[in-house]
Amino acid sequence: MADHKRLAAQQGAWLCFEDEAGQTLRSPKGRTWGRRGHTPVVSLPVKGAGRVSIAGLIATRPARRSRLIYRMRQHRGRKGERRGFSEADYAALFDAAHQQLGGPLVVVWDNLNTHTSAEMGRLIAARPWLTVFHPPAYAPELNPVEGVWAHMKKSLANLAIRTVDQLIAVVKNRLKRMQYRPALITGFTAKTGLDFRPP
Repeated sequence: MADHKRLAAQQGAWLCFEDEAGQTLRSPKGRTWGRRGHTPVVSLPVKGAGRVSIAGLIATRPARRSRLIYRMRQHRGRKGERRGFSEADYAALFDAAHQQLGGPLVVVWDNLNTHTSAEMGRLIAARPWLTVFHPPAYAPELNPVEGVWAHMKKSLANLAIRTVDQLIAVVKNRLKRMQYRPALITGFTAKTGLDFRPP
């Protein structure tokens, strides 16, 4: 795992971790208060079968504050509509991150089939400022973006969301709050136990 840190330090690049998550209209269950013997019940007359897919990127660099950059894709349940991110969507995320961060990127992401496709390889090769590494298989605890998803889903617990538009607004709100709390983002990276200092 030290290769990506060494390369990032040599290039003066941002070390970035990427991951995806999804959220449907059915909000996660969470603990709540209620009268003893009376279980609280939240009824949800949900309209449609929508879903939001999110691709998130945490960027770190020595002596700079950590950054969270994300993109969303909505799925309204229409026939033939793509549910996840395409190779072009990931390329757009990296282009936006490169523009916002103002430097080369060393990205660590998993072995999802879209990440390892031939088309994705061509898109990565066309960007000389982008280098990609894959972490060991089945090691989500090494990815700080997992903390972002856990924090976001905890804040969505027991919410009565009825439409995809409401879901998008709430998810954007939660992620925007995290973007303005760099100490929280740094906490997600610290929780991985990885040493982000250059070797």
